[in-house]
Amino acid sequence: MVDSDKAWDFHLRTLSSSARDSNFANDPASDPSLLNSVKKLHELCKSEKSEDLIARVYPQLNRIFQRSVASISQSRTSNGLLLLAILQFFLDFGEVVLHDADPSLRTFFRSCLSCEFADPVVAEATLDFLNLNKRKLLASFPTLLPQFFPLMLKLIAWNGEKLEKSFLRVFPSLMSPGSFLPLFPSLVDLPILVVALEKVERSSGPLIGSSIASLQKSAAPEMLLALMDEAYTGSTIGDEGADFESEDSNTMAVADPLFLELLKDENDGLADRHWTSPGMAAALQVAVNTPLSDRLKQALKMSPTFLDVYFAIAVRDVNDSLICALIPLLMARNSTLFPDKIFSYEVQKRLLEFMLAAFHRSPNFIALLKKPIVDRLGEAYDSPAKTELALQLCWAIGENGGGGESHKDAARELFESLELLLYENFSSRWLIL
Repeated sequence: MVDSDKAWDFHLRTLSSSARDSNFANDPASDPSLLNSVKKLHELCKSEKSEDLIARVYPQLNRIFQRSVASISQSRTSNGLLLLAILQFFLDFGEVVLHDADPSLRTFFRSCLSCEFADPVVAEATLDFLNLNKRKLLASFPTLLPQFFPLMLKLIAWNGEKLEKSFLRVFPSLMSPGSFLPLFPSLVDLPILVVALEKVERSSGPLIGSSIASLQKSAAPEMLLALMDEAYTGSTIGDEGADFESEDSNTMAVADPLFLELLKDENDGLADRHWTSPGMAAALQVAVNTPLSDRLKQALKMSPTFLDVYFAIAVRDVNDSLICALIPLLMARNSTLFPDKIFSYEVQKRLLEFMLAAFHRSPNFIALLKKPIVDRLGEAYDSPAKTELALQLCWAIGENGGGGESHKDAARELFESLELLLYENFSSRWLIL
């Protein structure tokens, strides 16, 4: 007991002296002894099970947390590990000290992880923290991870396969009714996210220590536009030239939303992704005409794996209305993918398999989605991917009776569209002969 009391006193004095020391007062994470003392005090609180001791520690940890968050923009030291240690205390003893951890958790994501997701140590520690507290987070803060799924995708896109297993254990927690639809295009576009992050790094330096999402609120819009230009066209900030104000600026104006959409930190709903813009085409052209980075190669492998988990959860847990709303997105993205043959094949296979399984399970979807289906049938000759999609839709319509007995009018219109498609096909072949 005496040894325990001495340990308490020593580590509590460490917290107090850190607050008084002018070298550390405004940057607590720079004190090398502080993290160890926070962890030791947490262990002692758990072993002693004393509410009195917990109440003594809490105010100091809360102040350190607030000071650390306030110092992030000026700090040269990583704050991630210290904040995670304090958050663990808040989660474990929040009921004792009446501390609601939700604001603290959101502050960590917005203020710290947004700047340190590219730090491999912080990234791994964050995933370990989320896995350790998965049940508690789902029960008490179910909207937290769905809100920050774009930031979590940035974390795994940048850190790659070495964290894939740990990320996959967290992945189901990213899904909720509010994130289900926006999450799908983000998973498909994981390789494009890597391209965007690497372009930003080449333009503005290391990603650790600065929030990319803050570019959207930058007071220097000309710098933001220059970064976007580099990200989409491969030109550098100093290459503006005479044409910068004319053709290039028009290209960027169309492409900006996709750049900002990819690099955001929080889920703000389903947004249009301007894949057909000239800027996007230029970015993809640069990406495929240069050697793929290791990070991009890993993203091309991880994305189909994440889609497998996404679809498995969708089949098990997601209601029919959201599944029905997802199918038009599948059809739209089937032919709009990162231009890598193996990646495109793997993703298209998964999209078509899930779509056909959904139609088989709920034939009424065919009638409900009559318009997007007819639209896709009309695009059957635009590309091989669209031709394959049209063929699969034809099979689904025939196999499932156009939506069933209760949807006769929709079925008739769908079969008329199929007849027209068949007629056009025969006509084109006759002209060739």
